[in-house]
Parts: sequence; C-alpha cells; structure tokens
Amino acid sequence: MTHQVHAFEPPERFVAGTVGPPGERTFFLQARGGGRLVSVALEKVQVSLLAEKLEELLAEAQRRFGVELPEAPAVLDDNDPLDTPVDEEFRVGTLGLAFDVDTATVVIEAIAAGETEVEVELGDDADDEVEVEEDVEPDDDLDRLRVRLTPQATREFIERARRVVNAGRPPCPLCGQPLDPAGHLCPRHNGYHR
Repeated sequence: MTHQVHAFEPPERFVAGTVGPPGERTFFLQARGGGRLVSVALEKVQVSLLAEKLEELLAEAQRRFGVELPEAPAVLDDNDPLDTPVDEEFRVGTLGLAFDVDTATVVIEAIAAGETEVEVELGDDADDEVEVEEDVEPDDDLDRLRVRLTPQATREFIERARRVVNAGRPPCPLCGQPLDPAGHLCPRHNGYHR
C-alpha cells in the first residue's frame, strides 16, 4: 500500500479547529491550497503541545540564526471555522517540527498513527535541511501532512491554536478538570456535584 504525502509549501490556509460541541469536540489540523483541502484529526493535548513547541522552535531559530520574529498578532485575521467538508484524512500519531534555515521557514509534519503511541518530536538539529528521506524513515509507509510556514504564519497558527484549545469547557477551579454545564463529579468534593 502506498502512502500519501500531502504537501503544502506554503498552504493558503493552515489552522487548528474543532468540530462538535464542547466536551465532544474533535480537533483537526486543516491545510488548504492549490484547490486541495486536507483535514487530519488529533488530540487536544497534541494541538496544545504543537503550539508550545512551535513557540520554542521560533525562539530557538531567533537565538541560533538571528531570524526576525514577528510579534503575536493583536487580532486574529482568521477566526473562521474549518472549511467544509471536514473529511478526516487520517488520525495523527506523530508531529515533527523543523526549521529550514535556507528558506527561513518552519516545517510541520503530521504523520498518521501507526502501531506507535502519540508523540511530538522537535528536530534539535534545526539548521539541517529538513527534507525527510522517505526510505530512511522507519514509518515511511504512513500518510503524512507536511506544511511549510513563514515565521509570521507560524505565529498566527500558534495564537489560533491556543484560542481553539482554550475555547472548550471552563476548568473546575478546584481540580482543573473540564466543567460540564451540569457540573461534574469533582474529586476534591469526594464525588459530590458542585
């Protein structure tokens, strides 16, 4: 079976978004460009971690290579919902990040879940060329979504991703677990509803 690499270098739009009501949201990364639309499903924690690791990657690129870092946008240009139809291409198992010095771009690769657990890898040799040698990769038979973003587009992605993650159910002030509209069984209250 052949794997597919959905490459958007760069995409017209690359966002994190959700489908469904709070508490039942499914998280997606969605790339659009060249008449194509690719949506891949992932966990909320992966979206949160991706934003965090991208922030670290930009800081590292600035520190090591003097890359000009854009300010976080005060107002998000793109607050629109995901483009429809949202057809899940695959569920993300691994997220890979790298910084390509030659083009001063961030490369994000979302790799389909195989037999392995969910993880995020941050390429520490960020100055190396980031093209992945397909035949060397142990999971080269897995589908992947690859996007290449400018530092500005990366910053916008981070801000939107954080907003999407935080737009769910508010956390319980006592235990931090998400609150349902009807309350929840808080471990701090020995199982009594708040």
